[in-house]
Amino acid sequence: MAVKIDRKITGYEVKKTEKDLPAESKVVHMHEKLERPEMLLGSTYKIKTPLTEHALYVTINDIVLNPDTEHEKRRPFEVFVNSKSMEHFQWIVALTRIISAVFRKGGDVTFLVEELHSVFDPRGGYFKKGKYVPSLVAELGDVIECHMKMIGLITTEEDEHQKKFLAEKRAELESKRKITPSADDKDSEFPAEAQLCQKCLTKAMIKMDGCMTCLNCGDSKCG
Repeated sequence: MAVKIDRKITGYEVKKTEKDLPAESKVVHMHEKLERPEMLLGSTYKIKTPLTEHALYVTINDIVLNPDTEHEKRRPFEVFVNSKSMEHFQWIVALTRIISAVFRKGGDVTFLVEELHSVFDPRGGYFKKGKYVPSLVAELGDVIECHMKMIGLITTEEDEHQKKFLAEKRAELESKRKITPSADDKDSEFPAEAQLCQKCLTKAMIKMDGCMTCLNCGDSKCG
């Protein structure tokens, strides 16, 4: 069908089909309208706290974007929490639905970890493996952080100098006396007399060479 052009042509371009588009434009990114596949990859984590009689099982399902390409990425899609304990059921369901909605929204979702870590239980927290956990919600944040690190969403740059420093301090301490776990937490690898580090919230702060030093994160009162 012929079309008569009665105005001056100022520009033109060749219409491209989908197969002619550059590879970058075909990359699928996470967004809220992305349909849920029939199968998702999942990981389940166990949380056992003194706040509940029964353990909580946290399942995080991931969606694989752009499979079998150089742009393949694994991103969290939804989260579920299951437990025999029913006293926290209502708010846990609400929280997991909100977190799942944030996951599906896309973008940088790593901020969730910091937000969950900042929740403190007014009744007080508890120690787990020498680390102070301010609330059950904060421990859920630990699980999500661990999962995000596993799938590569959160990357940590380890300071080789700091690792060497901590290894030397631990070796020096072990040569002086055997490290005995505290009575409150037998899983702790730090001395029983260690104090709580305000930076990493781990009972690993001891006095060495006249200075309070954390054997977990390397924080020192002497700078």
